[in-house]
Amino acid sequence: MLLISGVASKMWTRVPSVNLIWMQLKVKQFKDAIDNSYWFEFFIDDLPLWGFVGELHPDRHYDNKHMLYTNKNIIFKYNGNQIIHVNLTQDSPKPLEEGGVLDMTYSVKWVPTNITFARRFDVYLDYHFFEHQIHWFSIFNSFMMVIFLTGLVSIILMRTLRNDYAKYAREDDDLETLERDVSEESGWKLVHGDVFRPPRNLVLLSAVVSTGAQLATLVLLVIILAIIGMLYIGRGAIVTTFIVCYALTSFISGYVSGGMYSRNGGKNWVKSMILTASLFPFMCFGIGFILNTIAIFYGSLAAIPFGTMVVVFVIWAFISFPLVLLGTVVGRNWSGAPNNPCRVKTIPRPIPDKKWYLTPTVVSLMGGLLPFGSIFIEMYFVFTSFWNYKVYYVYGFMLLVFVILIIVTICVTIVGTYFLLNAENYRWQWTSFFSAASTAVYVYLYSIYYYYVKTKMSGFFQTSFYFGYTLMLCLGLGIFCGAIGYLGSNLFVRRIYRNIKCD
Repeated sequence: MLLISGVASKMWTRVPSVNLIWMQLKVKQFKDAIDNSYWFEFFIDDLPLWGFVGELHPDRHYDNKHMLYTNKNIIFKYNGNQIIHVNLTQDSPKPLEEGGVLDMTYSVKWVPTNITFARRFDVYLDYHFFEHQIHWFSIFNSFMMVIFLTGLVSIILMRTLRNDYAKYAREDDDLETLERDVSEESGWKLVHGDVFRPPRNLVLLSAVVSTGAQLATLVLLVIILAIIGMLYIGRGAIVTTFIVCYALTSFISGYVSGGMYSRNGGKNWVKSMILTASLFPFMCFGIGFILNTIAIFYGSLAAIPFGTMVVVFVIWAFISFPLVLLGTVVGRNWSGAPNNPCRVKTIPRPIPDKKWYLTPTVVSLMGGLLPFGSIFIEMYFVFTSFWNYKVYYVYGFMLLVFVILIIVTICVTIVGTYFLLNAENYRWQWTSFFSAASTAVYVYLYSIYYYYVKTKMSGFFQTSFYFGYTLMLCLGLGIFCGAIGYLGSNLFVRRIYRNIKCD
């Protein structure tokens, strides 16, 4: 029974005024929910049910009359002792008025079916939406972008570098030509004594690069498991798999961080290890804590139970953190020895002023455009599946986009790094990271567009959850792309300086 006012209208004088205000507020909330077409979702045996709160009926006394659904009919389809499908219909709308008492009822009907338990989620898969022609076209378009970029990088850079290498490969007896070339020498060759200088904030760079390497492995692993095991059929299966796999892949972040920090002459490896282990989890925890506080304040079921938070913390403390420690120790001992192709000079070379489009800020901002262009169609499907409650199941598409994103990010970052070095700016490490990480900035800007154009969300609660979870996604994407960009540029820089002759 739903009590709208709490008591009959003739007894209102005996109800405290505070209660009356609270009851009027509840009625107003119901009316606002009906006006804005709010609907609810609940689960039976991991199968979702959806229904609207109510509807508007024309009334001769008022422009519209708010009607609240009071009866729910639930149909269960079963095969043996397993529920295969559930369906909800609603009827008996009653006017929503203060002082009224509404009886809430429901009915249940059981219907046998021949559909197997393994196929019970097929009815929720929107084949027309996810396998639309535009989805296939976006994959093809991104694939062509990869071919173009890899070809462009190979042709431009290899031709340019081949000419540069030819100058260093001349015979010693061609002294006149060699001296002329050296006197005219400019660009990336001049900074060979500074290009392997340790970057600023080495501890932080080691932490974000190693975390990004872990996230790349994690995303690839989760996508493969989703393709093999159809993780979408279980409620919360993707999130659970993500948390468990994150903990188990923590060795990778420790190994990359320990080796990178030691190769660049880092001394305080314990600080680097702690930052690596806690950076991304604590950022997510901070955002989640704020969102959880908002959910508790609004009395929403979206609030994460305290027991779940304790379990996640235990997994981090007793699985993830020890694996990062082990990986750091192994990385320092196995790959921590400096092996730079060129000797680092004692006195840093001054960086000359260049045109605005060769500054690190512009290179960083421009670097994320093409990677974003290769994934923004897929981001539309991901956003729609998450915020419009569609079941995302096309993980084969996601795997292709994941590979395309990595290739495009590496190519674009290498080009940006090459331009930066040609401008005689040897501080390429952070620029290569931010050049790739700026992809997440464009994704977040796209999420703002999606919020205002594609959704009907409103209010502080929905807005905070939308942009909070999107921020969490973009932080992970930025760290992942930044790490891929840095590692690709690092291989490129070491390769080109390995072949030059220098003192």
